[in-house]
Amino acid sequence: MIRNEKAQVRILEAFLAVLLIFSSFVVSDSLFTSTNISRNEGLESLGMQALLTLDSEGVLGKMIEEGNWTGIRESLKAVLPSSVAFNLTVYDDSGHKLNDAPISSNVLEGSELVCVEYLCASRNPRFNCYVLRLQLAVIK
Repeated sequence: MIRNEKAQVRILEAFLAVLLIFSSFVVSDSLFTSTNISRNEGLESLGMQALLTLDSEGVLGKMIEEGNWTGIRESLKAVLPSSVAFNLTVYDDSGHKLNDAPISSNVLEGSELVCVEYLCASRNPRFNCYVLRLQLAVIK
């Protein structure tokens, strides 16, 4: 009878150990997922803040109308941290791509991308509206 009780205790002990290990995997997975989500939200706000900064005085709309894609790229490089890669595409109000030259810093392949869309209006007498799609990724 005593041997039977010891065996039952060992089985119960092994079951609890497996349960403890499994629960630690579940908890650690949820911690890494929430960190990744907060990083993406940080990139979104960083991208939106960069576009708002460039457009605060109407400079962004003016550069788009002039087709100054190099100026936009250099301005984004100055505003964004060096650890963030970006790719910007400019569309007119009909959805046609305007920039014939790439507006990007680094290759974004293999990274988690965050996409920010921004509506930019020119300050000329003739009202023009542009949709900017900014893709961001942290360089690893």
